[in-house]
Amino acid sequence: MACGIDHVQDAKVKAEELRFEISRHDYLYHVKSEPEISDAEYDELMRRLRAIEAHYPELVSPDSPTQRVTEQLVEGFPPVEHRLPMLSLANAFNFGHLQAWHKRASALAATDKFEMVCEPKIDGLAVALVYKNGRLVQGATRGNGFQGDNITENLKTIRSIPLQLQGKRFPEQFEVRCEVYMSKSAFELLNETLLDHGERPAANPRNAAAGSLRQKNPQITASRKLDVWIYQLGWAEGDGALPPSHHETLRWLGELGFRINPEIRRFKDLQAVEAHYRSWEDRRHDLDYEIDGMVVKIDQKSLWDELGYVGREPRWAIAYKFPPVQATRSRFSSRFRSAA
Repeated sequence: MACGIDHVQDAKVKAEELRFEISRHDYLYHVKSEPEISDAEYDELMRRLRAIEAHYPELVSPDSPTQRVTEQLVEGFPPVEHRLPMLSLANAFNFGHLQAWHKRASALAATDKFEMVCEPKIDGLAVALVYKNGRLVQGATRGNGFQGDNITENLKTIRSIPLQLQGKRFPEQFEVRCEVYMSKSAFELLNETLLDHGERPAANPRNAAAGSLRQKNPQITASRKLDVWIYQLGWAEGDGALPPSHHETLRWLGELGFRINPEIRRFKDLQAVEAHYRSWEDRRHDLDYEIDGMVVKIDQKSLWDELGYVGREPRWAIAYKFPPVQATRSRFSSRFRSAA
């Protein structure tokens, strides 16, 4: 037989073993950056799984690694109502602005003794992922904050997004929020490819990521090499056992298989936050992805509910923006003009 297995029960067991092994290698490669096998060995695992699923189509599961890229075109993007709004952040452009934010939060919380978490502010697109029983069931854009577009099939092509979570310690249903981005290296490769085909290059990595997410053909999205950083838990059903702090929540999400930015730090006072921010003003250019500042969040999640929101902005977080960088001419611009 093509798959080399004569009984459906044996095929089911082998398929589950292969799915687990492939998912583990996806996690090691795309989340941990610690690959254990070669590309050829990975491809062989996928070939064996596809052979079983082709011979026993009843064994195909929605969370199978073979289902990351569908061959069917997406017919539009139906709207999705966000259970918890995805709101924007207020901006701080200097230390004085940051101090003013901290003073307001301290007055409302009746204490200034709270720790803060600093996260690189990724220049990407905010997306909400919903998991049920550990399986990815929906992915949606931020949209207007209250309603976004269902782009689940395109998001499934991003290999740093787990289709099935690790372990069993997670709520029955919950949402995580992430920033989808295109790395600088992937952006350069994309523009080289576009120019080679006589097409207009993308203006910047963020625009390229946005266009890639809205492709009607998920295979095109898969070819664009998008990635994600998970930055927050949105909501959860049955969340009594969840960690009480944002920092610990991120660590827990990392244990479930989500990709958490390794540059996230926790600090006890504003002076430490400012020193961390200053240390990244120049170093940000060394990263293989674009950041335009730091997101500062109060770590104690009980204060999030207490502080609430003002307008469409949370009082417990702020975006501490870097000064604008003088634009430089892209190395693709002259080539594009000559091709036009």
